[in-house]
Amino acid sequence: MELISTHSKTLEIIKKYNFHIKKGYGQNFLTDQHVINKIIAGANVDETDLVIEIGPGIGGLTERLASQARHVIAIEIDKSLIPILEDNFSEYSNIEILNQDILKTNISDIIAEHGAKSAKIVANLPYYITTPIIMDILESKAPIESMTIMIQKEVGQRIKAAAGTKDYGALTLGVAYRAHAELIANVPRNSFVPRPNVDSVVLRLDVLKEPPISVHDETLLFKIIKAAFEQRRKTLINCLFNLLDLGLSKEELAVLFNKRGFDANVRGEDLTLSDFAELANVIVE
Repeated sequence: MELISTHSKTLEIIKKYNFHIKKGYGQNFLTDQHVINKIIAGANVDETDLVIEIGPGIGGLTERLASQARHVIAIEIDKSLIPILEDNFSEYSNIEILNQDILKTNISDIIAEHGAKSAKIVANLPYYITTPIIMDILESKAPIESMTIMIQKEVGQRIKAAAGTKDYGALTLGVAYRAHAELIANVPRNSFVPRPNVDSVVLRLDVLKEPPISVHDETLLFKIIKAAFEQRRKTLINCLFNLLDLGLSKEELAVLFNKRGFDANVRGEDLTLSDFAELANVIVE
C-alpha cells in the first residue's frame, strides 16, 4: 500500500477530494521521504509516547507517527481536511483527529484526558504564525517533552542565532530560556506540494524542566529583552529608558551597567541570556 506522504499519493488525494490548497493556512504538504525519516528519527518517538501533531494536512506524517507512537492526536484547523483525514485513518485505532485552532487549544488538558504525564509535539507549522505557536506552547508550561517542528529556515536561524549576529533577538532568548534547540534537517522547497517560496529546517526543541539561568522577576526579564530589540540599533540604556518605566534615570542605569561590568554603550544584541538575567536581577535589587 502506497504511503500517503509520497508525491504521487499526495496528488491523488488532492484530486480525489477536489481539495483546494489554502494559502491563508500556509498549506504545503511534505512529500520528501528522506526528510520524513529524519523527522521521525529526530522526534525519537516510541510505542509509549503520546504525540500531538499540529497541522497534519492530509496525514502524510500522521501515518508514519502512528506506526511508532502509542497514540497520535492530530490537530487541524482546516475543517475541509477533516473528512480526508477521517477517511485515510478510519482503520487506525491510535489516531484521534481534532478540528481546532492550536492557539485556542489547552494542551495540558488534552494530555491529562489521555492519562499521560507528558507528550511530544511534532508539527509542520504554518509559517505565517510559527513564532506565536512556538512561544504560546513554551509559555503555557504544558508537560511537553519536546517539539520537533518544521519551520521557515529564517526563523530557524533566529532561534539558533549567536549573540552579536543580525538574527539574534527576542525569539532566540525566549526559546533559550525554555528549551534546548537542535537542528535535525535542512529542507529544500522542492520537498513539498505545492512548492513554497522559502527553504525550511526541522528543529527539535527539548523543553527544559528549569530555566538555564536564575532570575528574580521573569516578567521584568522579558520586558527588558523585548525593549532591547524593539530599537535594536540604539544602546540598551536608551531602549530601557525610552520604553520601560523603571523609575531610573539614564545616569542611574549607567551606574548599574558599570557595576555589572557592562559598557554604557552596549546594545541588546551583544548580551547573552545570562547577561540579561544579571541585568534584570540588579534592577530588582
